[in-house]
Amino acid sequence: MTHVLDPGTLAAGTRPGPGPGTAFDDVTRSDAALRAFLHGLPGVDQVGAEQRAATLGTRSIKTTAKAWAIDTAISMVDLTTLEGADTPGRVRSLAAKARRPDPADPTAPAVAAVCVYGDLAGVAREALAGTGIRVAAVATAFPSGRASREVKLADVRDAVGNGADEIDMVIDRGAFLSGRYLEVFEEIVAVKEACGGAHLKVILETGELVTYDNARRASWLAMLAGADFVKTSTGKISPAATLPVCLVMLEAVRDFRAATGRQVGVKPAGGIRTTKDAVKHLVLVNETVGADWLSPDWFRLGASSLLNDLLLQRQKLRTGHYSGPDHVSVD
Repeated sequence: MTHVLDPGTLAAGTRPGPGPGTAFDDVTRSDAALRAFLHGLPGVDQVGAEQRAATLGTRSIKTTAKAWAIDTAISMVDLTTLEGADTPGRVRSLAAKARRPDPADPTAPAVAAVCVYGDLAGVAREALAGTGIRVAAVATAFPSGRASREVKLADVRDAVGNGADEIDMVIDRGAFLSGRYLEVFEEIVAVKEACGGAHLKVILETGELVTYDNARRASWLAMLAGADFVKTSTGKISPAATLPVCLVMLEAVRDFRAATGRQVGVKPAGGIRTTKDAVKHLVLVNETVGADWLSPDWFRLGASSLLNDLLLQRQKLRTGHYSGPDHVSVD
């Protein structure tokens, strides 16, 4: 378990976020100050966090609550295709599924976003026009993040220019693990500026950060730099989204809002494949940060195969029996 950060440890009555005149101005001026702040955050009790996540993961919910949970989970899905073989046709097909996940049931909610590579953002934008479904694009040399800052920023601008509403960037894990926190901070700030009006999701790649303390520090670093969302993973590294690491990140956004007044979203991604997985995450959200985050505006599920299982479970609740896999479209 982590402990709530005492807002009194930060300057009171100042505007949230980094920059001149804010509570974090001095924190973000140098590597030394940023390191002192991040390493001064309360540590994570690994055993306690894993036990709490396991306990919450066993919670059962009633049938009426399950129906709500399934529809809520569907509305939070970032329907994703991030393969080298992606084509405009595949993106259009994915957009059609995003708009109407179950063609036989118009009451099924649409998903939150379609997530693609930046060069295909324009295709997704055109296919989703007028729906309110967001276009998310990965950028900054996803998934490795191994490129110059100039290349990363050009990648972001290209994706936004193609029509992306949201940018999913990856942090430089090498810089973070080397303790070059200010370098990581300044890169996120630069990417945020390059996003213009697009929302920024910052991918921590927690499977490479090794410890829960690092996941907590990276979450705070991203939020200090202006992230709109913190995201667990690229989905290309194992382990990806786990309940304990999601718990740590949820506690971080809760503490950040308590300290600054600014709310930041959370997106677990990678390995969330079943309705049971999705419901566990919703319970975790409700019990850790509360109903304020139970919205696609503040919580997303990054997934490619999850939606099919949610639809099959939804059909089971409606009809009393399971439909075959041919009752949902192949992603």
